[in-house]
Amino acid sequence: MTKEITRRQFLQLGALTGTAVAVSGCTINLQRSETIEPYVIPPEEALPGENIWYATTCRMCSAGCGLLARVSNGRAKKIEGNPLHPLNAGKTCARGQAGLQTLYNPDRLRNAVRNEARGSGAGSTDPFGKRYGLKATAIYWDEAIRELSTRISSARPGAVAFYGSRIDDGLAAIVTPFLQALAAPPPVFYDNEGAYAGRGTLARLVGQYFGAEPALPFFHLSTSDVVFSFGGPLVDGGLSMVASSRSFGEMRGGRLGKRGYLVHFEPRMSASGAVADEWIPIMPGTEGQVALAIGRIMVDEGLGLAADSPAAGVFAGADVAAAASLSGVSEERLVKLARTFGSFDRPTAIPGGSVAAQSNGPQAVTAILALNALAGHLGEAGSAFTLTPPAVDPLLAGTNASAYADVQALIDRMQNGEVDVLMVQGNPRFELPLNSNFVEAVAKVPFVVSFSSEPDETAILANLVLPDNHFLESWGYQFVAPATDRPMISAQQPVVTPLYDTRATTDVILALAQAVGGAAATALPWPNTVEFLKAAVAKLSGQDAAFDTANGDTIWAGWRQLGGWWPNVEAPVFPSTTPLLPPSLTIAPATYDGNPEQYPLLLYPYPSVTLGDGRGAASSWLQEAPDPMTTASWDTWVEINPETAKGLGVAMDDVVKVISPHGEITAIAYVYPAIRPDVVAVPLGQGHFEYGRFAKDHGANVAAILAPITTPDGELAWGATRVRIEKLGRSRKLPRIENNVGVDAANEYGVFPG
Repeated sequence: MTKEITRRQFLQLGALTGTAVAVSGCTINLQRSETIEPYVIPPEEALPGENIWYATTCRMCSAGCGLLARVSNGRAKKIEGNPLHPLNAGKTCARGQAGLQTLYNPDRLRNAVRNEARGSGAGSTDPFGKRYGLKATAIYWDEAIRELSTRISSARPGAVAFYGSRIDDGLAAIVTPFLQALAAPPPVFYDNEGAYAGRGTLARLVGQYFGAEPALPFFHLSTSDVVFSFGGPLVDGGLSMVASSRSFGEMRGGRLGKRGYLVHFEPRMSASGAVADEWIPIMPGTEGQVALAIGRIMVDEGLGLAADSPAAGVFAGADVAAAASLSGVSEERLVKLARTFGSFDRPTAIPGGSVAAQSNGPQAVTAILALNALAGHLGEAGSAFTLTPPAVDPLLAGTNASAYADVQALIDRMQNGEVDVLMVQGNPRFELPLNSNFVEAVAKVPFVVSFSSEPDETAILANLVLPDNHFLESWGYQFVAPATDRPMISAQQPVVTPLYDTRATTDVILALAQAVGGAAATALPWPNTVEFLKAAVAKLSGQDAAFDTANGDTIWAGWRQLGGWWPNVEAPVFPSTTPLLPPSLTIAPATYDGNPEQYPLLLYPYPSVTLGDGRGAASSWLQEAPDPMTTASWDTWVEINPETAKGLGVAMDDVVKVISPHGEITAIAYVYPAIRPDVVAVPLGQGHFEYGRFAKDHGANVAAILAPITTPDGELAWGATRVRIEKLGRSRKLPRIENNVGVDAANEYGVFPG
C-alpha cells in the first residue's frame, strides 16, 4: 500500500461515502496529498494492533516496584505489577496505576526552554501554544548543553551544586563522580517522602546498632503473629506501601495458621489504624516512653524471652506511671499491651515516620527497635526484621538519602554566595518549609537549571529548564530498599519513545562531562545512559540470577526481560549478630515549636495516599481519587476533634485558617471523631501555584508552615509544630463521597472510636 494517497482515496478506502458527500461540498482541496504514519518507528517484532509487554520500574515513589507496561501501536496503554518482582509480586498501588496519567499529562514541557524572566512567573506561550508560568523561549538542546557546560567550566572550584528531591540510584551513580571531578561537594538527594516515612533516622540507627552501613530493615509482617505499629503506615504509605500491604494481608490471612493481631499507635486514625484490632490515640512524641514502659513490664513479669534478653538493660530505667501520664495510655492498658506483645511467639514492633519526626525521635526509634531485640526476634531468619544484604558492586548499590541538615547546609552556601551553578531535579520550593529560605537563597545563585518535566514552582526560578524524560521513556535502575532478605536491583527501561523533545537527565550529565572535559570526561566515559547501564549490569557477571549471567550480552538481555536482578534463592540473612543497643536508655519529653498559649494544638501533617507529598497532584486521576478515611478530594482539609471544634465554634465545611509561628494556610474544617482533641491533622499534597492545570490553585501546602527545625540526627522535625485555628466566617463544601450517617450518629450520642 502506498503511503501517498489523496484525501478522496482515503475516504473511499474507509467506505465513508456519507462523509465524502458532506465534505465534497466544502472548499477543502480534496486532491491534496497527505502522509499516513500509523507507526512512527515500528519495532521489528511488532505487528499493528499487537500487544507487547515491557518490564520496567515504577518511579511514582521511591519504593522501586516492578511494572509491566502494555504497549500497542507504539503507545503505552496499561500498567500492571510485575508478578516475578519479589517486592510487589504483581501488585500496584493507585499512584503506580497513575503512571500513564503522568506520561500523557498535557502540561508536560515539550522542549528545552530558556526562562526570559527568571523568577517572575509572568507566563508566556511556547511554540506549541501552551501557557506556562514562566516566560519560556524554546532552545535547541545542543545550545542549552553548550551554555550550561560553559557556566560549569567558568564556575569557581567547588561552586557547582546538585539537588535531587527523590532517591534515584542510576542518576546518583552519574552525578556523584561528575561533581567529584569538579572538586564540588557531593550531591544532595533529599527524598521528602522518605523524610515523612523516617527513612533517614531508621537507616542510620539500624546501621549503627548492627555495626554496618546505614540500611533500612525489612519487617517480616507476613510471618509475625502480633504487630505493634507506632505510627508506621502499613496499608497507606510508609517505607514501601505495596510490599507492606501485601505482607499485612498475608499476616491477616493466616500464613502461620492463625490471624495476626495488630495494635496501632497514632494520634489520628489513618487507614492503618482503621484496620487494626486496637487503635490507640497516643500523644505525639510519647511513643518512645510507651515502648520503654511496655518493655519494662515485660522484663518485670518475665514475659517471653525478656528476662534473659541482652536488651533488658534498655528498659531498666523506664517509668511506667510517667509514660502513662505523658501518653494518655493508662497503666492498666500498658500492662495489657505488654502481656499481648510478650505472649505471642513472633512479635514485631515497627517505628513510623511520625516517631522519628520529633525532638526525641532517635531515642524513641531506638526504644521501639529494642522491643524486637527484647522479644528475641531480631536479625535472624524469620525474625522481626532483617537487613537486606549489600549489592554485589558499589556501582549498583543504593544511595543514602541526605538529611534535612544537608539541605540546610546547601541553602546556607547559596545564601553566602558560594554557589555559581545550581542544578535541580525536583521541586524543593514546594516541598521544603517556607522558612527554609530556599527561594531567597536561589536568588543569589547566578545560574540555575531545572530538570523538571512540568513547569513547577522551582522551574520558574531557573534560567534554563531542561525537561527530563518520563520514567516510562527512561533508562535507569533502583536498588530496592527496604527489599526482602535478599539484594534486589530493579531495572528501568523505556517502554515507548519520548513523546516530546525531552531528554534524560542522565544523558544531559554525560554530555556535560564530555563538554567540560578533563577529569569529568575521564570519570564518565560513556556516550549515553544505555552504555553506562551496560557497563553497570556487567558487574553481575557470575551472580546467581533467573537469567544467564555468563557474559554481558546475556546479562543485558535477561536484565531487561525479567525487570531487574535478584538471586534465585534466599540469600543468607544479614546480620545475624546481637544488635549493639545502648546499655540503658532515657527519653526526654518531646518539645514543640510555638508558645502553647498562642498555639494550643499540635499539627500532624501526613502524606496523602494518592498525592504523596505533592508529586501526584499533576494527575487528575489521583486528584479525583478519594482519601480512604474522609473520602475527600481536590482540596485541603483540617481534621478537628468534635470537642475541639465545638470549643472553637467550628462546624463541618467551615473555612478556617491554620496558623503556626511560621505562616498560615486556609483549609476546610472536617470534624473528625477519630483524632485526639489536642491534635489537628492536615494532608500533604495540595497547594501548588504552578505544576499544571490539575494541580494549580487547589488547596493549601501545609509543608510551608512547618518549623524548619531538625531532630538530633539532622532530620526535619515535621511533627514538632504548634498551631491555632481561626474561623473565617464562611464555608465551602469539601468534595467527598462519604455517607455521614455514622459520623452524625457518633456526634449525637458522643460515642467515638478509641
